[in-house]
Amino acid sequence: MNKEIRLPEPRHKSMVSIEEAILKRRSVREFASTKITPEELSQILWAAQGITQGHWWGAKHRSVPSAGALYPIEIYAVTEDGVYHYRPQNHSTALLRRGDRRKELKDAALGQGFVSRAPLNIVIAAVFERTEAKYARRGKRYVFIEAGHVSQNIYLQCESLNLGTVAVGAFNDDAVQRVLELPADHRPIYIMPIGHRP
Repeated sequence: MNKEIRLPEPRHKSMVSIEEAILKRRSVREFASTKITPEELSQILWAAQGITQGHWWGAKHRSVPSAGALYPIEIYAVTEDGVYHYRPQNHSTALLRRGDRRKELKDAALGQGFVSRAPLNIVIAAVFERTEAKYARRGKRYVFIEAGHVSQNIYLQCESLNLGTVAVGAFNDDAVQRVLELPADHRPIYIMPIGHRP
């Protein structure tokens, strides 16, 4: 399928300071049924893994630090319309699967009902081999550290958009991979349900 969908250009300024976003950041598990707009999705994905600067030799900086600039993190967006894979290089998504997988994702997340009620779930996955190829066993630690950076960026971006989110780590890894039909080496680390506060 892999239909590519260009996202709106992300904004680089907001009315909410970083200090205010940190002050107000909370874990939110109740969401209104209002859909996430393309502009909101664009900001969230950019905060998670967006390109922030390019260089003449081809290297690109992203919104989170990465050991060795190896970028093992892969971001998936799950909505009522389908499962999408974020492509930072051109700030787009690829539609991987049509249809609402949120109920199945909730089941994989040990029945946490707010996962299926959130209009958007961001799944943070990782290809550990990208980092372990350079850093061996210690690479696994670096990947988890990087996933934490991504999660915090999503929290703060949501706060600046007046959205709520929560980092979910309680789920069956293999079940999440099956539900979303992720590649075998894309191992889920976090699920982050996102929505407007009720």
